[in-house]
Amino acid sequence: MAAIAFFPFEFVDIPQVGCAFTSRRGGVSEPPHDSANISFDVGDDPQAAAANRRAVFERMGLTGWCELNQVHGDVIHFDPAPHAPEEHARLDGDGMTTAAPGHGLVIKTADCQPILLAHRSGRYVAGLHAGWRGNKIDFPGSGVRRFCDRYDLKPRDIFAVRGPSLGPAAAEFVNFETDFGPSFRPWFDPAAKTVDLWRLTRDQLMNAGVPEKQIFGMDLCTLTMEETFFSYRKACASPVRETGRQCGIIWIRA
Repeated sequence: MAAIAFFPFEFVDIPQVGCAFTSRRGGVSEPPHDSANISFDVGDDPQAAAANRRAVFERMGLTGWCELNQVHGDVIHFDPAPHAPEEHARLDGDGMTTAAPGHGLVIKTADCQPILLAHRSGRYVAGLHAGWRGNKIDFPGSGVRRFCDRYDLKPRDIFAVRGPSLGPAAAEFVNFETDFGPSFRPWFDPAAKTVDLWRLTRDQLMNAGVPEKQIFGMDLCTLTMEETFFSYRKACASPVRETGRQCGIIWIRA
């Protein structure tokens, strides 16, 4: 197996927390899931996906794998029980939190935004999955608020990073008025018919109380960097219409 390529991220002020965003490079999956697909739910050979997941698990030095059946909603699971990377997710939802060292919170994406949160103390982390529907219901903001409520934290002490996802020039919404509506016009470019989801997420995090200087972004567009990332939109424009999933992971170092 070729090593799975990933993009590490460090919160400089929180060395106890690890973050990583995987790519499609490396791994063992065959086309159209080539090669580092980590999802069991996209038609890939389950043994190949399991091998990729185990490789990520071991490379990050995790002791537990926490994952959800993501449904584009706003349900958060607090301190979910981990399972082996070879096992399927048991819970539906789009957010997780943990205070347990070594438990990796795994957010699967192929254009949606993986949003990883960490408290200044390094003792609490969260992972959110936000597609455009998640932005529409302000899941970045409500996710921060519920994360803070759970552990009695202050939003001013939260740090956030958004992973590779659909970039501002690629997030086309030809049915903007029905998909989003007039309240989202500040983030809409009517000439290009695109929505700046990256800026929208930043603003929603800030509205929840996260300081702007503590919000970071991996400005890597999944649709335009097709050799590096899986893109659902790109796949839907092809005859095959299938693709894999990469992931964002956050954990407290053991």
